[in-house]
Amino acid sequence: MTGRVVYASFEFQFPLGGIRVLNQQVALLRAAGVEAYRWTPTPGFRYTWFDDDVPTLSGMTLDLGPEDVLVLPEVSVLPGRDPAPGGRKVVYSQGHYVHFLTCPAPGPYPGWSARPALWTVSKAGADMLRRALPGFEPHLVPNTVDTGLFRPASTGRVRRIAWMSRKRPVESTLLHRLLHADPRSRGVELYDIHAVPHEEVARVLSDTSVFIALGAPEGEGFGLPPAEAMASGCLVTGYAGGGGAELFDSPSAWRIPELETDRLADRALELLDLPGQDEVRRAGRRWVSERYTTEAAVEALLDGIRKARALPGGAAPATHPTAWMEELLRRFPIPPEAYARVEPPTA
Repeated sequence: MTGRVVYASFEFQFPLGGIRVLNQQVALLRAAGVEAYRWTPTPGFRYTWFDDDVPTLSGMTLDLGPEDVLVLPEVSVLPGRDPAPGGRKVVYSQGHYVHFLTCPAPGPYPGWSARPALWTVSKAGADMLRRALPGFEPHLVPNTVDTGLFRPASTGRVRRIAWMSRKRPVESTLLHRLLHADPRSRGVELYDIHAVPHEEVARVLSDTSVFIALGAPEGEGFGLPPAEAMASGCLVTGYAGGGGAELFDSPSAWRIPELETDRLADRALELLDLPGQDEVRRAGRRWVSERYTTEAAVEALLDGIRKARALPGGAAPATHPTAWMEELLRRFPIPPEAYARVEPPTA
């Protein structure tokens, strides 16, 4: 393939799975022979909360060549703010529930000089966006689960129940209280995985017994944490979050209806003593490993790029969406969690 694939990314120094996925796709495309880059405005910028070594472009503006494709997060879309007039663009929707947060008005979407391509990360997302945007055909790019990083520890399981409170801090306080008050939790470690680097998340999950999937109250485009937990050999229970429903087809996952926090605590405690759980854990890891592969993601990415290049477009000046960050943030009901900054590990 000729031309570059440029992923615009925001410089947020706290864990956001969507940012990590963008970086991962840059690496996958380069390994497949595609000239891919991450675009972050600050020269030399690197994320501190995961191993970030992909090639980058910097500056608030960029000249796109005639075969270049600019990939933009769905929450960077603003009506009347075409980031590359005349250029080929992809809106990459990793969260269909928030897809229209920054561009809510009905009518032609997104109101740019030319229609972009549209990618998404789950079957539920593709179905939902197809209905919401008649005339668009969402292209499914499945997530990749790093089963080399997320794998069972050789030391066996700890009686630990883990979850991530970041997206549901209020309900998490109730969940923790319910677990702690139950006599079945005696001797069980209750672990909120919060504000730690990506590699530390993998270490914790590697010997955790049960992972509780909470997700965002407004829904998830997919939900990587439960998939990574299954790859790590955890038994998983929790909320599907819409886009994550497909994950609960796994033999090591148990779905709980939204906001039934008491049932969630009960199921997590029951799973600690599930009969035959070692085989269930192995089956869950196999299930994830067979579906969310590098090969499937690369094939879908290359197909998506070909389709994007088939759209009308050419060389164009591009502006990074950070240029209108103030306007974007005004459309968010809750600002990004700057308090969740993760410091780089000490040497």
